[in-house]
Amino acid sequence: MVISRKQESLKCDIFINEVKLKQREKFKYLGTIISNDGKRNREISARSAQAKINFQKMKTILTNKHISIETRKRALQRYIEPDLMYGCEAWTISKQIQDKLEATEMWFLRRMLRIPWTAKKTDDRVLNEAYKDH
Repeated sequence: MVISRKQESLKCDIFINEVKLKQREKFKYLGTIISNDGKRNREISARSAQAKINFQKMKTILTNKHISIETRKRALQRYIEPDLMYGCEAWTISKQIQDKLEATEMWFLRRMLRIPWTAKKTDDRVLNEAYKDH
């Protein structure tokens, strides 16, 4: 793989025992998706999808109204957010990536608070409801 900011994909021919290796646009290494454009958009999308899958696995706990919202938020922070944020120390956060991460957070909170998408509540109202002092 050749990593470059240029739009066109650069070619690099590597041979091992006279067998040419296939050039890839992306690959997974140590749980992180590396792409030839050097950006983390695919990585963030994959992490967001995996975190949502894990949220759904814990849905009975995270959406249970008999458990306090504080306890559910702690469970979210301990079990779901690490999947989403793994490797974030190496990310360069653009506005697009920041928006994607914030949208994922709102997805979690709306489901934890059982707010349907038809409720037309703003993100600020949802945040206030989730983080209000008890």
